[in-house]
Amino acid sequence: MRRRALFTATAVLATIVAGTPGPAQAKPAEPPKVPVAVGYGGAVSTVDATATAVGLDVLRGGGNAVDAAVAAAATLGVTEPFSAGIGGGGFLVYYDAKTGTVHTIDGRESAPASMTETAFMRNPATGERMDFDEARVSGLSVGVPGTLLTWQDALDRWGTRSLAQMLKPAARVAEDGFSVDATFASQIDGNRPIFGRFSPTSALYLPGGRPPAVGSTFRNPDLAATYRLIAKQGPDVLYRGEVGADIVATVQHPPVAAQPIGSWPY
Repeated sequence: MRRRALFTATAVLATIVAGTPGPAQAKPAEPPKVPVAVGYGGAVSTVDATATAVGLDVLRGGGNAVDAAVAAAATLGVTEPFSAGIGGGGFLVYYDAKTGTVHTIDGRESAPASMTETAFMRNPATGERMDFDEARVSGLSVGVPGTLLTWQDALDRWGTRSLAQMLKPAARVAEDGFSVDATFASQIDGNRPIFGRFSPTSALYLPGGRPPAVGSTFRNPDLAATYRLIAKQGPDVLYRGEVGADIVATVQHPPVAAQPIGSWPY
């Protein structure tokens, strides 16, 4: 996840004449607190400018905070796929200012019903375990995602827009593309041995065997089509329909590349 910090430093210079004790240092004054921005009607903050812009557009169009949060989160699934997206899970916190009540939705992933305590053992008899990356990439660690139902539940309870409406901006970003930054490129490069092992992943993230260049436009038409399918048919297409069936088939029969890119230790 991209992290940005703002640091304010206060330097204090003290001059002491040799042989003369200096005056007691006063506690330095607190630096002035100046707001980065001032406004009214709502604010949106995400790690990505494109996702933030989508959330702001929702607010300007009359949507509320929950509508904007879902639209922005869906867009992060496009621009920040390594830490967001419908294949994972998370938590949603909603504060109702009128009642002073905090509501939370637990949308973390659930393990499959077939999961057992020996699932990540290479040899249950001896207790030999798989290495972390081997277990992670094997498909054994795939859980039932909770993100999509979290969005739907939040919109049903507190939103003013439909899930279909809030997925449209993200689908448009996935189809039209966004500018690759250094973080996005480096995350792909760090996963090159894994991504290079699977043909569809290689085709998307490693065109020509390399991560997309910083400043280039990255498009994900398959994700755009998936968002539009969910918008049309609802979340059940992921949990009980063709998207879920594709995930199961991929986990059980991964499309391994004929000529993997990079070296993989397992």
